Amino acid sequence: MRLLDDCDFPAPGSAVDVAVSGGPDSLGLLLLALDAGLRVSVHHVDHHARATSSEDARYVRAVCDRYEVSCVVHDVRIESSANFEALARAARRRVLPEGVLTGHTMDDLAETVLLNMIRGAGIEGLSPMVGDRTKPLRAVRRRDLHYYVVDSDLEPRYDETNDSPDFRRNRVRHELLPVMNAVADRDVVPLLARQARVLHEDRRWLDELSLADAAVSLAEADCRELTRWPVARLTRWLRRHLATATAEGETYPPSAEEIARALGVVRGEVVACELSGARRLSRRGQHLTLV
Repeated sequence: MRLLDDCDFPAPGSAVDVAVSGGPDSLGLLLLALDAGLRVSVHHVDHHARATSSEDARYVRAVCDRYEVSCVVHDVRIESSANFEALARAARRRVLPEGVLTGHTMDDLAETVLLNMIRGAGIEGLSPMVGDRTKPLRAVRRRDLHYYVVDSDLEPRYDETNDSPDFRRNRVRHELLPVMNAVADRDVVPLLARQARVLHEDRRWLDELSLADAAVSLAEADCRELTRWPVARLTRWLRRHLATATAEGETYPPSAEEIARALGVVRGEVVACELSGARRLSRRGQHLTLV
């Protein structure tokens, strides 16, 4: 099967956990995992975010019964509506087993590149998902996956929020990408995916080069030595040590503005600067303190 050639599954007979929402992408992942000869356990997360979410759970159970695979439904309730997407991701991360496979496609990768670009991301944000074995469909096109599901006589569940302009990813999918295709006079998704792969290789090389730097803590570093580093090297070191972890378990590097302020402290232009999360980076003598 051609789609299987584009998948990055473990060896046949391997036991895997698969996240299945009931939508076409995750159903396609389930079917391809079974075709790849994997021993599949399905996990479905019911966020109770939509009136039909309980029907989704029943549907996933029925599909699992049809294909004789185990199914675990995780019941999750998001109390706050503020930043629902981040809270939902965090909730899924808490309940799903480590290493669970998800149905992200090449199209999802391209959309994520553009979303991160809009946020002003660096090389990490412009090379998402590449090499991530939990996303075995990252080289598969969404349309091909959907045709595959339809050919399997399954009728996926429909999530109406995928059409809502309230979510930025939907606007990238339905508005920005079609304009880019028209301007380029071609399908830009494979181009964005290729760019991500190239940047990922550069990123791996930079990570190897900076291993020794990463081991140097803020407290141990000598600012006289730091100021002799190339700006790219120093910036990379600061991004690592000034990253923040949210209550939802996600890690964010400092913004470009925060890095600029931190560089001023390292160079002795100012004695301290304020950072996100009510943090303060200060310099005393040749050493840094973050509180």
